[in-house]
Amino acid sequence: MNLLMCITQIHLKTKRTLALLALPALLLGGDIAMAIEEPNFEVIETVDDIEYRRYQPFVIAQTIVDTDERSESNNIGFRRLFKYITGANTGRQKIEMTAPVIQRDSAAAVTPAKGEKIAMTAPVQQFATSEGWKVAFVLPLHFTIDSAPIPSSADVKLHQVPSRTMAVLGFSGRWTDKNIRKHQDELMNKLEKAGVEIIGEAEFAAYNAPFRPPFMRRNEVMVEIASN
Repeated sequence: MNLLMCITQIHLKTKRTLALLALPALLLGGDIAMAIEEPNFEVIETVDDIEYRRYQPFVIAQTIVDTDERSESNNIGFRRLFKYITGANTGRQKIEMTAPVIQRDSAAAVTPAKGEKIAMTAPVQQFATSEGWKVAFVLPLHFTIDSAPIPSSADVKLHQVPSRTMAVLGFSGRWTDKNIRKHQDELMNKLEKAGVEIIGEAEFAAYNAPFRPPFMRRNEVMVEIASN
């Protein structure tokens, strides 16, 4: 084999390796290479940049992270939940990491023969409580609280979120406390001026992967309000 052929083969192997390394990032970005499932909702009206939505029930996998730092809670919480959706659940077995995380039908979810791999959905939700930061993934909509695989870790819990009405303000930019707080305050001030009754805690929802440029990110702050 001559030198040129060796260099060509090394070049091709390098390109293949780089492509394989990039594949999970592209696929897990969701809005780049695949459709990401979201909770079902109906937009009731939009007033002063606030979207009023009526959500259908859905199931979340949630973990509580005991820290004062939002970014730290997001990193820890994401890792815990990502382990759950990639096999750390009922009947898990050693399965190599793949991209994208694949979705299976609900009938397979109750069969403990294999570790269940669950499709990534959007958004990743985060909000503060007296216990710490709660970070949650919305499970694919075909799962119910009874059919969803049981987490292997005690740090991850399944919860049924009932139908609820939410006031939502969208924004772009970085996931910093300053940026999130700014838009959360804007949402609350506008609701107060409009005389809207708030009955829940403010939540932050991120729809994009961390490598997406901040100015292209879809973020939301939201809060539950009284239904008319």
